[in-house]
Amino acid sequence: MKKGEIFAGIVEELRFPDKGILYIEGEPVTVKHVLPGQKIRAAVGRRRKGKCEGRLLEVLEPSPLETEQNVCRHFGSCGGCCYQSVSYEKQLELKAAMVKGLIGNYCPDGVFEGIVGSPRSSNYRNKMEYSFGDAVKDGPLMLGLHKRGSFHDIVTVEDCRIADEDFQRILMGTLKLCQKEGLSFYRKMKHEGYLRHLLVRKAWKTGEILVALVTSGQTEGMENESAFLGQWICMMKALPLTGKLVGMLHMKNDGQADVVRSDQTTTLYGQDFFYEELLGLRFKITPFSFFQTNSSGAEVLYRMARDYIGETKDKLVYDLYSGTGTIAQVLAPVTRKVIGVEIVEEAVAAARENAALNGLSNCEFLAGDVLKTLDSIEEKPDLIVLDPPREGIHPKALSRILSYGVERIVYISCKLTSLARDLEAFAAGGYQIQRTCCVDMFPGTANVETVCLLSKLHADQHIEVEL
Repeated sequence: MKKGEIFAGIVEELRFPDKGILYIEGEPVTVKHVLPGQKIRAAVGRRRKGKCEGRLLEVLEPSPLETEQNVCRHFGSCGGCCYQSVSYEKQLELKAAMVKGLIGNYCPDGVFEGIVGSPRSSNYRNKMEYSFGDAVKDGPLMLGLHKRGSFHDIVTVEDCRIADEDFQRILMGTLKLCQKEGLSFYRKMKHEGYLRHLLVRKAWKTGEILVALVTSGQTEGMENESAFLGQWICMMKALPLTGKLVGMLHMKNDGQADVVRSDQTTTLYGQDFFYEELLGLRFKITPFSFFQTNSSGAEVLYRMARDYIGETKDKLVYDLYSGTGTIAQVLAPVTRKVIGVEIVEEAVAAARENAALNGLSNCEFLAGDVLKTLDSIEEKPDLIVLDPPREGIHPKALSRILSYGVERIVYISCKLTSLARDLEAFAAGGYQIQRTCCVDMFPGTANVETVCLLSKLHADQHIEVEL
């Protein structure tokens, strides 16, 4: 088949993260945003390393899996979700199958323990980063998420099914005010305009809400920025929210990258943080603190991690890629000591503050790259917990981790392909998966968390891996 050629076929399987496989003239073709059993029409795209990719044009016939009728009205146009037309039970089956397909070669018989669903399958997200823009070139102002496959176009997701319901009220209130004031949005290619992003965070247990409006410093054409921000405060305080608004921030970002960041932050109302509670612990969260986006699911995930690591009494645990120290603090009450290592200094400061808030004196948090920082720690670990970013563990850091030779390692992964790559190195280093399962932190989407307990093999044991 040639590039641009149109073809039709039935999707035969699904691979992580969102890739359907169908066969045209005996050749496998990968198409994103599809489901097994769908009959689709697509165009041949690029070929890379002998693999053919297609671009979805139309779903000709739905999949037998698509039994849900009451889906979000933005489903299909918004780039956020891909499984909303599938029952939650079937979503879990799809994700479990993808996990087994990718890491099954490293799992002895009987060690895969299936998937645990999120306690909340809708309105579960506690954090959203919305973008200002337009749906079509020179169209009216929009505020929401990017259209599927688009770098520029925005969908105003007022009926989003995965975000907390208060977020929709905040989104629409902010958008209507900005439309009324005739404000411009920041155009990424020209680097011109005012409105950039809206960041909303809400605690599951306490109900506290923190909101940040991100703009550029370009106020040309505005009569009075302070007056506008004053109107925004009044509008927000008048919204019928189920949670409690504890802070409103104005962030200025004049960087060219299309990311939520701040060059300068002003607290307009209340405070610049809020509190969340998980597993009996209290956490102070700032605008850019890393925290799981599904709080109810996080409790399930951390209970699972605590169960997997097993007996920790009188043991020293390394929590590597520790973020704001959530896992370390969950483990601290049942260990001798936990040492967390995290490269983001702001996260380390938050971890230290939260440990003090929870009265935990046996947590130590170090700021720095894992590979370099490990060499500065004199105390050697008895156990190791790993929760790396999406790209997984750097090969040199992985070699250093293997050199400790600890009996048990718990690896928590948010990206299966990175996990599969790292498991090959662990297998070569003498470790075998003893237990593994998935925890669905992201209903409606293709993402899933995976937890693996790796145990050190002894001289009379060996690993057989089919690659």
